[in-house]
Amino acid sequence: MGRIISVVNQKGGVGKTTTAINLGAYLAEAGKFVLIVDLDPQANATSGIGIDHMGLEQGVYEAILGKVRMREIVQPTAHETLRVAPATKHLAGLNVELVDMDRREYRLYESLLEIRNDYDYILIDCPPTLGLITLNGIVAGDEVLIPVQTEYYALEGLGQLLETVKLVKENLRPEIEVLGAVLTMYDGRTKLSDDVMQELYKYFPNNIFRSVIPRNVRLAEAPSFGRSIVLFDGGSKGAKAYERLAREILDSEMQIAV
Repeated sequence: MGRIISVVNQKGGVGKTTTAINLGAYLAEAGKFVLIVDLDPQANATSGIGIDHMGLEQGVYEAILGKVRMREIVQPTAHETLRVAPATKHLAGLNVELVDMDRREYRLYESLLEIRNDYDYILIDCPPTLGLITLNGIVAGDEVLIPVQTEYYALEGLGQLLETVKLVKENLRPEIEVLGAVLTMYDGRTKLSDDVMQELYKYFPNNIFRSVIPRNVRLAEAPSFGRSIVLFDGGSKGAKAYERLAREILDSEMQIAV
């Protein structure tokens, strides 16, 4: 059964999509079959991996509403074993449409049931809100991965996010666990980055990944070329950081198996 990881943080610009794309790419490079589910109406994960979302007639929106099966919308990428369930412009209205639906929190979870055995990993790139779309993304996951930017306001709202995950665990999905936090946009030259890292240990005393994602120009440039950092500049510091993160995720899989 595939391992589903929801990449979540209600703050924007913290590296969620960059993490989903590049973690997925390196897991694929390690021989795993991977699906990225783009749950963000901005469709950055879709375009960032090289797919023109404006030209798509159907995507995650239609799958969640049951108009098509999830398997029908999956798109290939430049990585042989990496696929994307794309976002389209219609996804923006989903928060409103979900309000009156039965089992509204489980719509994504149920749409993924038919395909989760097709993949070793499914990564859900959630939007920067705590609305019903993000709630669907959390409920659908087995684990939650939280990218945290090493900036002054990075910890603002983190307690609210963890409380939301706790409520999901208590009321909707008892199996869900916090996989951990990954530090992004780290600048070792600044005291602020170190201060944020130390503060983060109060929230995640045992769940911070050793791999730290640096502030890196090549990581920022790669999406504009529709490429993962693996294919854009595999020798960059950002690429090496995501390669190490993927290895940590794979190692945690082995620990779960034991």
